[in-house]
Amino acid sequence: MSKHPKRPLRRRIQARLMGMLNVPMRALLRLPFPTPLSGRLMLLSYTGRKTGKAYQQPVSYVQQGDTLLTPGGGNWKWNLRDGRPVQIRLRGRDVLARPELIQDPDEIERLLVVMTAVNPGVSAFVGIPKGPDGRLDRGRLETAVSYGFRIVRWHLEKEV
Repeated sequence: MSKHPKRPLRRRIQARLMGMLNVPMRALLRLPFPTPLSGRLMLLSYTGRKTGKAYQQPVSYVQQGDTLLTPGGGNWKWNLRDGRPVQIRLRGRDVLARPELIQDPDEIERLLVVMTAVNPGVSAFVGIPKGPDGRLDRGRLETAVSYGFRIVRWHLEKEV
């Protein structure tokens, strides 16, 4: 059995659509100055753990103090290692950041509340509905985590 179970069809379609949109997003996020998009999107530069190939992945983020929070629903996150710096293009500048992959459902729920307060679009992208009590549906959250959903907390280091 695969380490990472197959995602539901809706999420696979979403991933394919995002792959097509990422092509022009990479070009815009590489610009040497901040753009309206760079207020919510950043560009990760990392090396594939199996292939050794260089990748650039646009991802959304929310700033929380001196850290950034990113919903990690795609396969790109499996190439990250806790504490190993990654170069990101953030608001027109190259900076180093250390990723911390959050997999605890309680902490994920807490961070998603923080993220959606800043950027309500996060809840639509993540796709975990709220229950009658106003909190995230616990069963759906745990299912998402079992399929590999994570929050990546980025600890900023320095400009490159």
